[in-house]
Amino acid sequence: MLMALQSRAEDTSEKDTGSWYLQASVFTKHYSDDSDHNNNQELIGLEREQASGWLFGGATFRNSFSQRSNYAYAGKRYESADYPVYFKLSGGLLQGYSGKSKDKIPLNHFGVAPVIIPSIGAHYGPLAAELVLLGFNAVMVTTGVRF
Repeated sequence: MLMALQSRAEDTSEKDTGSWYLQASVFTKHYSDDSDHNNNQELIGLEREQASGWLFGGATFRNSFSQRSNYAYAGKRYESADYPVYFKLSGGLLQGYSGKSKDKIPLNHFGVAPVIIPSIGAHYGPLAAELVLLGFNAVMVTTGVRF
């Protein structure tokens, strides 16, 4: 009986409970060469990733028109079984497009719009990099660390 209890304790302590992921943008490129577009997003984000692949998080950044914006989201990360790569799909609320740029994103009512953001990533130990597709407008590269 003592061995059974010890085995249960070991199983509980070895369970993967997920991790945190801190990320920052390092490169952004808009598909059009509009001089009004900002390619320096200054994104900082924090994400909680569950062992199941489900995740939630938030990020703050400068949008395409240099306005401070925020993104609160949930999603899922799909790991490759064979390679250190993954696909991530997140959806949430984007806040910060206002004034003359309020119509630049669909469904932007009262300064908040629903968005879906796909990305592909690769990791090496706790370090990761992601290619984030920002609709039909831009692509962003982020790097981060899991802890």
